[in-house]
Amino acid sequence: MAEETHNVGTEMAEATTTENETNIKDRKVSWGQLRRVDSLNLEAGKLSLNFTHNQENWRRTMMLAFQSIGVIYGDIGTSPLYVFDSCFPDGIIKDKNDILGVLSLIIYTLILVPMIKYVFIVLWANDNGDGGTFALYSLICRYANVSLIPKEQPEDRQLSNYRLDTPSNQLRRAQKIKRKLETSKTAKLVLFLLTILGTSMVIGDGVLTPSISVLSAVGGIKGLNQDAVVYISIGILIIIFSVQRFGTDKVGYSFAPAVFLWFVFICVIGLYNLFTHDLGVLRAFNPKYILDYFRRNGKRGWVSLGGVVLCITGTEAMFADLGHFNVRAVQISFSGLVFPSLLAAYAGQAAYLTKFQDHIGHTFYDSIPDPFYWPMFVVAIAAAIIASQAMISGAFAIISQSLSLSCFPRVKVVHTSAKYEGQVYIPEINYLLMAACVLVTFGFKSTENIGHAYGIAVVAVMLITTCLVTLIMLMIWKTKIWWIALFFTVFFSIELVYFSSVLYKFVQGGYLPLAFSLALMILMGIWHYAQQQRYAFELKNKVPGSYIEELVKNQSINRLPGIGLVYSELVQGIPPIFSHFISNIPSVHSVVVLVSIKSIPISKVALEERFLFREVQPRDYRIYRCVVRYGYKDVIEEPKVFECQLVQHLKDFLRDTHYMLAHDDVPPQLLNDDAAKPRKSSSSAVHVEESLELRLSSGSIRPGPVVLPGALEEDMQAVDRAMDQGVFYLIGEAEVVANHESSLLKKLVINYAYSFLRKNFREGEKMLAIPRNKLLRVGMTYEV
Repeated sequence: MAEETHNVGTEMAEATTTENETNIKDRKVSWGQLRRVDSLNLEAGKLSLNFTHNQENWRRTMMLAFQSIGVIYGDIGTSPLYVFDSCFPDGIIKDKNDILGVLSLIIYTLILVPMIKYVFIVLWANDNGDGGTFALYSLICRYANVSLIPKEQPEDRQLSNYRLDTPSNQLRRAQKIKRKLETSKTAKLVLFLLTILGTSMVIGDGVLTPSISVLSAVGGIKGLNQDAVVYISIGILIIIFSVQRFGTDKVGYSFAPAVFLWFVFICVIGLYNLFTHDLGVLRAFNPKYILDYFRRNGKRGWVSLGGVVLCITGTEAMFADLGHFNVRAVQISFSGLVFPSLLAAYAGQAAYLTKFQDHIGHTFYDSIPDPFYWPMFVVAIAAAIIASQAMISGAFAIISQSLSLSCFPRVKVVHTSAKYEGQVYIPEINYLLMAACVLVTFGFKSTENIGHAYGIAVVAVMLITTCLVTLIMLMIWKTKIWWIALFFTVFFSIELVYFSSVLYKFVQGGYLPLAFSLALMILMGIWHYAQQQRYAFELKNKVPGSYIEELVKNQSINRLPGIGLVYSELVQGIPPIFSHFISNIPSVHSVVVLVSIKSIPISKVALEERFLFREVQPRDYRIYRCVVRYGYKDVIEEPKVFECQLVQHLKDFLRDTHYMLAHDDVPPQLLNDDAAKPRKSSSSAVHVEESLELRLSSGSIRPGPVVLPGALEEDMQAVDRAMDQGVFYLIGEAEVVANHESSLLKKLVINYAYSFLRKNFREGEKMLAIPRNKLLRVGMTYEV
């Protein structure tokens, strides 16, 4: 099925490439074919011709496969430290064949979930190479307008990264599902809640993984009591979080050898135990032992599934960290090294337990031959630290993605590497995670107790992934319905059984990830809801085009030297904060750019496609609208760099506009901003600008050097002169309050909860790193 899906995706990509080439060849477009000239659409036609997908050679793939060992598999690789202990929590093996039953469960869990589901199916559901819950959500958002904040524009679909795999519109099923999603507020809300729930659970893993990994590794020191193990573990955890600020830019090369050595060790020791103690445990490959196990143990066997599921902890990391590697690299590393090593390790432990059933409490370390004990202990500590590092880095990356989609309050994000994308450090989150890890380790004290909590987080994320991938199969891949039914039925049933088992331990620690996720979901939901209400207010109260015409006639308005950048989230018109500023300070800069920073549901936006400009009439007043588009993995540049990029793209836009005016004799009224009447999208009540019936590539319409007209020279000189005089930033400090007619719940959410978050997290200008000596903040109250 995965191969079929991949082939379909390849064909779609080839079809899209052919379509793009055809569009580029259509260089001459008559203005008579256009309803009007929309400069945002003009710029949207620019396509990055340098954006190509390099063919992956095997040498590079193998190198990435080796690096992935150090980043992805630390968590699932350290599971043998505690799985068998967690399967028999009372320390009693009533029947020798129970060992075979548990081993059989572990074998088929590893085969079905990490191998078949993730490696051969889910990895292909990536968003331009990126994985994880947010990547699935952004992929769905691209193909259906399901975002709760109405920022979609027709121009976004022209991005080279936006729709690499263009779905065919032939199948009615996909179109019907798409329409239902776009028209149902309930469906949009459920999809959003599923996404932030999955995200919250993964962040919860950033608390539980370091605790259980380090605690289980330190537990191998012979002669230490439990309290000593706990305090040593806490010390190691504090060190791990303290060094996060130095970054993990060399994580792949630094950690891969240590984790590779770990897998080699557990494989060799597993094979040694297998051949030394009982080769007969390989009978566990017969699934009959699973049925016999449940027949003998009944409810006790069902409860033990909460321990078995720990063998696949970290599976989601294969998908979440895909952006650093590629699908083939992850498939090779898991299938060639990780999977066989884990099978050998678990089979070896089972063989050891058949001879020493009373050693169930410390199976991993007791099964190590004496000469290998201390080397193995050192490697185990290193592997535990690496597993912790991977999940902490993953939590940082997910929160960074959440910020770009307006799903998390503003926090400081430090990009620690120019080489490895997605390597970020968030100080506030780092110390909160450290405090949570220390409290969990001190409170639960043992891997068995933490395992009760850990299982719920692991299985919940897998259930959400199954649901989202099923939706992608239905709507985007258009897979045959019986394949979809098989995928959903098999994996949802398996994960649901495991989930029911881990929930049984709810009062013994299982409540922790649910409580943690609920708190995060409430925080993310409040922030996203308030941002949605704020945007809706700006959209409803945007400034009409006639206001600018009146502004031009007003002699009391002073023109200040320099370029004024007025920041707003509104992408569809002039924000109300602009008129509020003018009414309080009757001055405007010689060049004004109304800037909107917009997140696109893709990972990266090419620089040449980032800026969309449009003139606000009258033209000689030099006011421009600009939408600056970023993917959820893009980094917002330093102010100096951003200013230069914006001005350069503004000048390019002016050249294109003047050239088209000069050569096609466009009636000036077609450029009038008033012609852009808001209309409602057919799929949702979102106001968008009129689109060109035919897209233009402004980079391809100039056959040679163009003589600059006098008007263009004047505009270019005005922009250069203003740039030399300085760039100044105007940011609206909007206080969002619920109106008097709002419900009590809405007033509590907006007036108290959101207000508290806004005051205690970072401000907008700090996120953009704007120099204070160039900043002017304008206060305004939004009644939503």
